[in-house]
Amino acid sequence: MPQTWYVTFEVQKRGTLPKRRSPRETRTFESEAEARTFAREKFNEGLIVFAGTLNPFLPRRLIPSSGISSWIEQGRGDEVAGHDAKRDPEK
Repeated sequence: MPQTWYVTFEVQKRGTLPKRRSPRETRTFESEAEARTFAREKFNEGLIVFAGTLNPFLPRRLIPSSGISSWIEQGRGDEVAGHDAKRDPEK
C-alpha cells in the first residue's frame, strides 16, 4: 500500500543556533489512523504538529497545527466505534 499521509513536527532544539530557524521532521504513513496515532504522540510531547495527505492522493487534506487537537479527537471516536463493532458485529 502506498504512503498517503504525512505528519510534520518540530524537532527539539539542541544547543544554540547562530540563526533562528524552525527545524522540522516529516514521517509518512499508509493510513490516516497510523498518522493520527503518531501525531497524537508528538502532540502529547508538546510539539507543534501538522498533517495531511500526499499528492496525488485525493481528496487532499491539510490539518494545520491549530486543528490537530480536534483531528486527533475525531480519531478517538472512530477507534472506540471500531472496537465496539469488532466485539459485536450485530450492532
